[in-house]
Amino acid sequence: MKDLIINGQAQGTVATTLLASNFDVAALRPWIGKDGRHYIARNQGGQLTAVPLPVQNATLRKDEWKILDEAVVAAAKERLRVIADLRGAGLSYVIPNGMGKTVLETEKQSDITAATISMDPARESEGDRPEYDIENLPLPVIHKDFYFNARQIAASRNGGSPLDTTMAQLAARKVSEEAEKLALGVSSSFAYGGGTIYGLTNFPSRITKSLTSPTASSWTPQTLVSEILQMRQASEDRHHYGPWVLYNSPAWDQYLDDDYSAQKGDNTLRQRIEAINGIVGVRTADYLTGYQLILVQQTSDVIRVVIGMDITTVQWETQGGMRLNFKVMAIMVPQLRADFNGNTGIVHGSV
Repeated sequence: MKDLIINGQAQGTVATTLLASNFDVAALRPWIGKDGRHYIARNQGGQLTAVPLPVQNATLRKDEWKILDEAVVAAAKERLRVIADLRGAGLSYVIPNGMGKTVLETEKQSDITAATISMDPARESEGDRPEYDIENLPLPVIHKDFYFNARQIAASRNGGSPLDTTMAQLAARKVSEEAEKLALGVSSSFAYGGGTIYGLTNFPSRITKSLTSPTASSWTPQTLVSEILQMRQASEDRHHYGPWVLYNSPAWDQYLDDDYSAQKGDNTLRQRIEAINGIVGVRTADYLTGYQLILVQQTSDVIRVVIGMDITTVQWETQGGMRLNFKVMAIMVPQLRADFNGNTGIVHGSV
């Protein structure tokens, strides 16, 4: 998609469409109705309403969009472990029309000094007020392209067979993988507009903990339990008291899913850790390498995912309509947070 918007002026048909629709990506999802008219699905008061298009620019039919969208959503769900957990816990912040915004501005507030204890209420206590610090969070678009040619569309319709959705699934997988990597901090941090996106393993304010390798001769399951208790205590020492989810790298799975003790019938090590007060889940994060553990408090003052646009597919034509270009894209950005004094509920353990 080479169209640009420079100084508020659209350069190209795609950019013109986006600008005219106030960056509503639904304008790039037109479909042909059974009556031959062209529509887009527009969100009006929480309801998706079919709105007729004034320009005859649709190429796909409604059912063809449905096939693509279902393939994209199915592929995207497989890899969004951290993102899915945050959304499931209600730790998301939705920005309406996120395509029209480039940064999210937030404030951090300091605490004030303690109250005075006195027998004389007329005594003047220490005057105080909180301090504030402004932070910017970039809102980049994660995207991947694929295309069909007009002949493939025609063959699909004439033969009664659905479109091959392999490319749509692969594109969605790549988008979801990048969102997951950003959340975990295993991809490079992204900076823009005076702000930087950090993940769980590269957040500067995270608490770090050295772990014993499970391959060491002295290691036992109890060793890991003790070290996780120390991680929990480190979070509490920073005034963050849970609930927590513990994410582990895949290398830990063979140890976490083994019996906790030599006595058969006992719980696995994973179940033993989940029995620790405040830990609500122990989950494998695919993109963590080596022997890493991340204890994350599941509250919005510690972490949330900022959603400017859910995983969406848009379409436009090139080469005189002979090529139908598609882009799977999303604005899903992790926002890791520490208070004014740098305290947070994220503890990163590694060997």
